[in-house]
Amino acid sequence: MTAPYPGRCACGAVTLEISGEPIATRQCWCRQCQQLAAGGPTNNAIVKADDVAIEGELASSTWVAASGNTLTFHFCPGCGTQIFAQSSARPHLKTMRLGALDAGHGLKPDAVIWTDDAPEWAHLDPALEAWPQQPPPPPQAV
Repeated sequence: MTAPYPGRCACGAVTLEISGEPIATRQCWCRQCQQLAAGGPTNNAIVKADDVAIEGELASSTWVAASGNTLTFHFCPGCGTQIFAQSSARPHLKTMRLGALDAGHGLKPDAVIWTDDAPEWAHLDPALEAWPQQPPPPPQAV
């Protein structure tokens, strides 16, 4: 499948559409993502902020990540579904949660990051580019 990529939260109060192709797709094992994902990684598509349309109310939470950047996570206040994250280092991008996209979107991680934080039982795909911590930004993201 190619853009557009529609999606929604679990309760349907928030809908979204990504109109452009992702700059990168990543699986993140940082401790904060593990906390958000009930112990597993988050799976994300990094897209231009201008390529995302969202309808519905979002709540947010902000903290400083291990990378040193301030991250703001946006989620549905009704059901808690994570919609996207945004880094202070790249406010022109949104890190969209693949779980918020409608089934059949066809996106999958092309890299796994923060592997140093992954628990010993984690299964990391050896075919993916791997980064022990924060990778450099994708070339188109600068």
